[in-house]
Amino acid sequence: MYCYQCEQTTRKDGLLGCSQGPGNCGKTEETSDLQDLLIHALKGIAQYDKRARDLGAGDDEAAAFILYGMFTTLTNVNFNPSRFLHLLKQASEVRDRVKSGYERAAAAKGAEVETLSGPATWEIPTEPASLQAQAAIAGILTGADDVGEDVIGLRALVLYGAKGVAAYAYHALMLEQESGEVYAGIEDALDFLAGEPRDVDALVGKALGLGTLNLKVMEMLDAGNTGKFGTPEPSAARISHVPGKAILVSGHDLADLAALLQATAGTGINVYTHGEMLPAHSYPELKKHDHLVGNFGGAWQDQQKEFATFPGPILMTSNCIIEPAPSYKKSIFTAGPVGWPGLRHIENHDFSTLIKAAQAMPGFTDEPEKQEITIGFGREAVLGVADKVIEAVKSGAIKHFFLVGGCDGAVSGRNYYSDFVEQTPKDTVVMTLGCAKYRFNKMDHGDIGGIPRLLDIGQCNDSYSAVQIALALADAFECDVNDLPLSLIISWFEQKAAAVLLTLLSLGITGVRLGPTLPAFITPTVLQMLVDNFDIKANTEAADDIAFALAG
Repeated sequence: MYCYQCEQTTRKDGLLGCSQGPGNCGKTEETSDLQDLLIHALKGIAQYDKRARDLGAGDDEAAAFILYGMFTTLTNVNFNPSRFLHLLKQASEVRDRVKSGYERAAAAKGAEVETLSGPATWEIPTEPASLQAQAAIAGILTGADDVGEDVIGLRALVLYGAKGVAAYAYHALMLEQESGEVYAGIEDALDFLAGEPRDVDALVGKALGLGTLNLKVMEMLDAGNTGKFGTPEPSAARISHVPGKAILVSGHDLADLAALLQATAGTGINVYTHGEMLPAHSYPELKKHDHLVGNFGGAWQDQQKEFATFPGPILMTSNCIIEPAPSYKKSIFTAGPVGWPGLRHIENHDFSTLIKAAQAMPGFTDEPEKQEITIGFGREAVLGVADKVIEAVKSGAIKHFFLVGGCDGAVSGRNYYSDFVEQTPKDTVVMTLGCAKYRFNKMDHGDIGGIPRLLDIGQCNDSYSAVQIALALADAFECDVNDLPLSLIISWFEQKAAAVLLTLLSLGITGVRLGPTLPAFITPTVLQMLVDNFDIKANTEAADDIAFALAG
């Protein structure tokens, strides 16, 4: 086992990475090894399907399997070794099918069939012990003695960026948005990694290419969400509960939430959001359901404390699960790529057992004082008052914009973001997205001429909205985005954040401040390259970083 894909990885005595189980995320050595082997198998599928796609015979079903498989290996998504054993068996079958399809397509085109090596030819064992014994062929450090830590770190950057892109593409697929271009891009990245690249410039170029691809994926996901659920609008989201039976939905998947709202209509069961599902309360087609009553709790890292007090079943969609405490383990269900040993898993939106559990559990019996927060400041809402925003900037009423957002986490240093927002001057505006907002979204930040000082843009994937807002403002002021009075203060945690960072870099956006710590897979040499080319900055002290931004 060796893993350093997330921000909470072990950093001790000069050593970086979780090298023995359980990792800091709770992942066992067996699960970690099986995840590495699944990625190895997915590279093999990509090797064949890339070539088949080049011949006009791509297998979109196989490409969708790659998205799902990649997603299961993200931090805090799936911890169930039996699921990975099943996925590896499926991967073997999918690869054989894609290989045959490639060979048929080559014959039909009169093209020579390439003789592939590496993951494409791996004979995937069926016995768990045999699989575990082969984990060394697939680990992220494989070949480190030969190519050195800088190349290994850049390979990791490409892989983790590809994981983030695949996860967002899977979300989009659940909303009936897919693209051959996206499938081809992800397969190309995996095929590239299967060749064990060592050229630094090629690795950097591939990483930035994934950033460009991710912008398209986030655009697709935005189109899927708004197409099905309407355009987010400024809305009051209740953060106090009401009496009645209850179900809590966490993760990111709005399609799962929509299906659950339909399934529970008329049952008398209230539905609450948690974590990154908070923005659901700003989508017209979701908030029209009267039994979507509010948001319960905060970011993912507090779920063990919060879930233990929720008097109904809990549905985890897409990601952000951590080890269920005994007090609520029997009440938690998973869906999509999420998994934990011993939990009930829901397939094909069959919520019947979840609904029965809600009816059997007590629900809330009291009604505390009503509390609300305002959300829903997507690009349409912000750009709808662009004239007021522009005038406020020109008049000096708004001196600066800060985008403070991203993924939250449990380790020390995360209070930097609440300190930062608390200390921003009253003539500045803070935009936020992702679950980092829970550090400060219940504070009263006031407004500037009727423009709220805190604008909640939405989920982490709503970085697309943030980018579009920045581009529109730059156009209005006839300048480059980097010349705007705008600072990006990004809290990263896992691989979706890596994909978003690559998107920002691919757009030429410089000066991003990244924290609370820099990725462990970014070596000093690679970090210096990022500093030289993109002016990447690490967090220091909140007050000092604010002063630096305002002096720029």
